[in-house]
Amino acid sequence: MAENQELFCCSICLDLLKDPVTTACGHSYCMGCIKESWDQDDLKGVYSCPQCRQTFIPRPVLNRSTVLTEVVKKLKKTGLQAAPPQALCYLGPGDVVCDVCTGTRKQKALMSCLACLASYCETHLQPHYESPAFKKHKLVKATAQLQEKICSHHDKLLEVYCRTDQQCICLLCVMDEHKGHDTVSAEAERTEKQRQLGMSQQKVQQRFQEREKELKELQQTVESLKVSIVDQRRHTISLLSSSQRERERGPYPIPLTPLLGTGCLDPFQRIDRLVHVTDWAASSHYHE
Repeated sequence: MAENQELFCCSICLDLLKDPVTTACGHSYCMGCIKESWDQDDLKGVYSCPQCRQTFIPRPVLNRSTVLTEVVKKLKKTGLQAAPPQALCYLGPGDVVCDVCTGTRKQKALMSCLACLASYCETHLQPHYESPAFKKHKLVKATAQLQEKICSHHDKLLEVYCRTDQQCICLLCVMDEHKGHDTVSAEAERTEKQRQLGMSQQKVQQRFQEREKELKELQQTVESLKVSIVDQRRHTISLLSSSQRERERGPYPIPLTPLLGTGCLDPFQRIDRLVHVTDWAASSHYHE
C-alpha cells in the first residue's frame, strides 16, 4: 500500500495526482503543479523537471495522462489517500523554503545546490543522492543567500578567490578582467584565512596571558610594599616611642605628635615624614 502511495503521489504537492501529466523524462505531476513550476521558469526560457532537473527548450506541451487518471480514480475508490513522507519539515520562522514545493504545503529546505542554484526539502533532495547526473553537484546547508555566491557578470558560481583584488570571482572572470592575477580556489583561501585567524587568536591569547601574569606580579608587589610599609611604620613608632620615653625623663621632653604630623598629611607625605623621623630617632638614640 505504501509503495502505491509513493508511486501515484505528485512529488511537488505530495498529494495523490490530480489531472496527472507525464514529462518527457518519465516523471508524473499534477497538471496544476508542473504548470506553476514552469511558469516560474518563463523568464529564463529553460524548463526543467523538478525531480531529475532534465531541461527542455521550448516549454513542452503537457497532455493529460488518461491511463494515470483512471488508475488514480480507482485507487481513490478503494480508500487510498496520500500519506505524507516521514519526518516532514514544515516552515518555521527564518527557515529557507524548498524551491520545488508549490501551493500552501511548502516545506523547509534542508540543503541548497550550488550547481542548480536551488534549495530542496528532504523529498525533492533525493534525486541529488540517487541520480548520477547530480553526483558532482555541491550541496551545502540550506541558505537564502544563494545569489550572493553567484557572479553578477557571468551567472557562474564564485569558486575562485583573487588575492590581487581580494574578492571572490568565477572561472570566467579568471580568463577575463582578472587574467594574470594571483588566484586560488575559494576553498583554499578559506582554509588559509582560517589558519591565519587561528594564529592571530593564539597570539592574542598569549598576550592576554602575559598581561595577566604581569598584573598578578604587580599585585604581589603592591601587597609586598604594603606589608613593608606597615612593618616600617611599626618599627618607626617603636623607635619614636622609645626615644620619647627617654626624652620625657630628660630635661627637655619632646612630644611625638609634632614629629609625625597631623592626619591631614597624605600617605606619601606621612611615609616621608616617618622616614626622616626614623633616621632622626635612630641617630639621636645612637648619640645618646
